[in-house]
Amino acid sequence: MSTDKDNHMLRGALVESRRLIDLTLADDAALARLEQAADALAGAFKAGRKVLACGNGGSAADAMHFCEELTGRFRDEREPLPAIACTDPGHITCTANDYGYDEVFSRWTRALGKQGDVLVAMSTSGNSVNVQRAVEAAKAIGMTTIALLGKDGGTLAGACDIEWIIPGHTADRIQELHMLILHTMIEGVEGRLFPR
Repeated sequence: MSTDKDNHMLRGALVESRRLIDLTLADDAALARLEQAADALAGAFKAGRKVLACGNGGSAADAMHFCEELTGRFRDEREPLPAIACTDPGHITCTANDYGYDEVFSRWTRALGKQGDVLVAMSTSGNSVNVQRAVEAAKAIGMTTIALLGKDGGTLAGACDIEWIIPGHTADRIQELHMLILHTMIEGVEGRLFPR
């Protein structure tokens, strides 16, 4: 049976999530970046390019979710869009074993990324070395880089062409906003490429 303390804790989770959404809504620059990201993604797809996405743990799951919404479908019937998440266990375990876990995303980016592609990199701390190295690899190739970060942005703050730093205290709240941003970017891409 739940107690008042339990109910307060659960309500607090919803209040914190709303606080982060309100902060994002109040930030005109963050909203402008949604337009910029949707333009970059749609432009890449129009040019026959693709999107790569990476992150660790829950961010890896978000990368998969983002990519399946593009290759499959989001809301409306449309053509599939080329997007790949770095979640292949064969690649990850081989690369981690042979080169170390810090290299799993950068080697994958170098293998699959081409100039004009887009890398969507996610790190709730902003301090994931393997994500940072993927961004460095993408920039060397000539890819557009988009980062979804958390807390103070960590070492990745300012490293990408487009970024959001969600000032949450815990990974779960930050990831909730990351998924909202990812969904909104997809909606923007569909509106540009497949207007109703």
